[in-house]
Amino acid sequence: MQRKKLITALKNKYFVAILAFLVWMLFFDGNNLIFQYRLKSSLNQLSREKDFYLSEIDHDKTLLHKLETDTAVLEKFAREKYLMKRKNEDVFLVPDNAGMDAKR
Repeated sequence: MQRKKLITALKNKYFVAILAFLVWMLFFDGNNLIFQYRLKSSLNQLSREKDFYLSEIDHDKTLLHKLETDTAVLEKFAREKYLMKRKNEDVFLVPDNAGMDAKR
């Protein structure tokens, strides 16, 4: 009984046309299912990158504001980042061993 219904459904030209159309759209078309999945994952990755860069921009804006307003922060930044020093002053770089131990 079930087999007869299946055979009659497969003989129906509308069912065959719809099935062929779905197979074509899912696998063979230029905008197939796999391509759409790749586009969606690429969009998600770009969205994460956008959020990261926006947070970095906010961080840099606050740092810039601090550097423009506070001379102590400016001096600390110059000494740490660019290794600047005063006259008759020596600078010694001490490696951070705690960070290296955590990586091992």
